[in-house]
Amino acid sequence: MAKLTIRPMLATDWESVADIYAEGIATGVATFETEIPSYEVWDRAHMEICRLVALNESKILGWAALSPVSSRCVYGGVAEVSIYISQSSRGKGIGKQLLSHLIQASEKEGIWTLQSGVFPTNIGSIKVHKAVGFRQIGVRERVGKLKGIWMDNVLFERRSKVIGVD
Repeated sequence: MAKLTIRPMLATDWESVADIYAEGIATGVATFETEIPSYEVWDRAHMEICRLVALNESKILGWAALSPVSSRCVYGGVAEVSIYISQSSRGKGIGKQLLSHLIQASEKEGIWTLQSGVFPTNIGSIKVHKAVGFRQIGVRERVGKLKGIWMDNVLFERRSKVIGVD
C-alpha cells in the first residue's frame, strides 16, 4: 500500500464516506443505523471540527468524525467517536492511524474526553480503541434493537492527558 494520508474531510468526500458507511451498516456490527442519511442530516449530527478521512493516493479508505454528547455547555469537551474503514482496508492498521489522528485533532480543539459505543461482536473496533488508549467503562445491556434484535453496547472512554487535566 502506498503512503497513507490523513486529512480533513470535505463535503465533496461524502459519496466515498457514505459508501464506506454503507459497508459498515451491512456488517450488522457497526451501528444501529440501517440506512445512510443525506449529507445534510449527517452534517448536522456531527461536529464541524475533527472530521477526517484516510486516503491511499486519492482513494478514501476510511473516515472518522465526532458528535457532541450533549448540548449542555458543561459537556462541551466531551465527544462521541464514529470511525469506519472500507471493507477492503480493514485489518491493515488504518483504523489505528485514523483514530490516533482524531485524538490529536480533538485535543487541539480542547476536547478532553472521547467516548465510543461498540457492539461486543465488533472485535476489530474494540482492539483499535484499546490500542490507542481507550478503556472499557461498562456495558449497556439490551440498549437498543437492530432489525428487531436487542443489542448490547460496550462503552469506551479516553480521557486526554493534556486537556482538562487541571
